[in-house]
Amino acid sequence: MLEAILSGCRVLDLTQNVAGPFCTHILGDLGAEVIKIERPGSGDDARQWKPPEVAGVSTGFAALNRSKKSVCIDLDSAIGQQLVARLAAGADVLVHSLKPGSAEARGLGDGHLRPTNPRLVYCAISAFGEVGPMRALPGYDPLMQAFAGIMSVSGHEGDEPARVGVSLIDMGTGMWATMAILAALLRRATTGEGMRVHASLLETGLSWMTVPVANYLATQRLPRKMGSAMAMMAPYELFDSADGKVFIAAATDRLFGRICSALACPELAQDPRFIDMSARIGHRKALHAELEARTRQRSTADCAAALRAAGAPCSEMHDVAQMLAHEQVQAVGMLGALPLPGAPQHQTMGLPISSQGRRGRSGPPPPVLGGNTDEVLTALGLHADELAALRQQRVVD
Repeated sequence: MLEAILSGCRVLDLTQNVAGPFCTHILGDLGAEVIKIERPGSGDDARQWKPPEVAGVSTGFAALNRSKKSVCIDLDSAIGQQLVARLAAGADVLVHSLKPGSAEARGLGDGHLRPTNPRLVYCAISAFGEVGPMRALPGYDPLMQAFAGIMSVSGHEGDEPARVGVSLIDMGTGMWATMAILAALLRRATTGEGMRVHASLLETGLSWMTVPVANYLATQRLPRKMGSAMAMMAPYELFDSADGKVFIAAATDRLFGRICSALACPELAQDPRFIDMSARIGHRKALHAELEARTRQRSTADCAAALRAAGAPCSEMHDVAQMLAHEQVQAVGMLGALPLPGAPQHQTMGLPISSQGRRGRSGPPPPVLGGNTDEVLTALGLHADELAALRQQRVVD
């Protein structure tokens, strides 16, 4: 089962916010033991992202930090750095999101840790990458959406630039980091040696711009904002219905014919303005008006039913509540239980993968700040009096 794939794998997590925690929560859901190192007193910045909250816990933190243990260690203290190095000596994977050079300055770089643990898979996550004049600058998802040009192609022409409404760069970076870690573990299985891997918000943003960049390089024309539409296809966008909106997609002439049949306008498929993709793109506004005159006469549900019956790709436009209530969403079973103290009915999204028809676990709830400090450090060999002394010095909590 998926939840056992990384059973026995220990991950040391020195990340916060979204990208790194999303990476390590994937590893945790796949069965790894994830030890999250947090600042004494405050922990991961995401713990403070509230409202909204559930049972006193930031909903963002809860969504990204299940399947983990929390250990509070001050990484700015020499003793704290030594403790983390000792933990890394027994880890399979270390993931950090410190600024380039910061881990090395603390004696926690790959070069510092590898001599005592040559099997370590070391993953660094940064904002702008590890080279170049901006390597040391901080970065956040919307900042990188602006920098990578994503905002320049999002929204409607004439409107103010808009960020994509989900953290696609942060979570995408977490995914790339996870893939790199799994590839490194696969290589280690045959060579016995770990390796260093890296992912960054900037490089993720650039990768999401692959198609717009390809179009620009071929034409030297800047891509423009097109709302829900796509430059290379038509129709491929939202249309108003009598009570909402429906997305209709025709990637081929054959599918366009099916759309016209479903909307009772077969003559449009033979109209010279719409006879092939090139013609339809050239007459995009006229095509939109013709099709929307038909969709406005029907409800969203009727439009979708007719289009699907004809084999034409389409979708209702849902809000979050409508999406969660839809029978197809319920059928795939992505939403799973994640009981929290004080909120036993709390739910969260699981991993978007399954094996043999079964989805992996959602994992235990996010940890209380420092809730596993004694457990983990005692297993490392520290005695109660040593832990008490470190607490008095505020090295651990």
